[in-house]
Amino acid sequence: MSTISHDQSAHQFTTEVDGSRAQLDYTVAGRVMTITHTRVPPAIAGRGVAAELMEAALSAARTAGWSVNPACSYAAAYMAKHPQDPGKQHVEDLLDEALDESFPASDSPSVGGSS
Repeated sequence: MSTISHDQSAHQFTTEVDGSRAQLDYTVAGRVMTITHTRVPPAIAGRGVAAELMEAALSAARTAGWSVNPACSYAAAYMAKHPQDPGKQHVEDLLDEALDESFPASDSPSVGGSS
């Protein structure tokens, strides 16, 4: 876990890992935080740094009571993978489980076979 800094006046979250600086930029209009850009240098890519920046940004948005508009592609993908409403995720997990039970990925050869 990296130390994330939040510069509210610059609308930016940053962290430094092994001498490389990663950042997440955002804007705020009304009660909406728009995440406009995430940047992780290649030297520290693949270590979850962008995810840590997103977690910090989403936490700050929750604390401020803002909704989040993921304008950058990474932010959109992250939010799709990590829903922010735990209750909603629980319901979706239950629905997925029910569907898996109703429609198994592969049926045994005897299912649907002719005699």
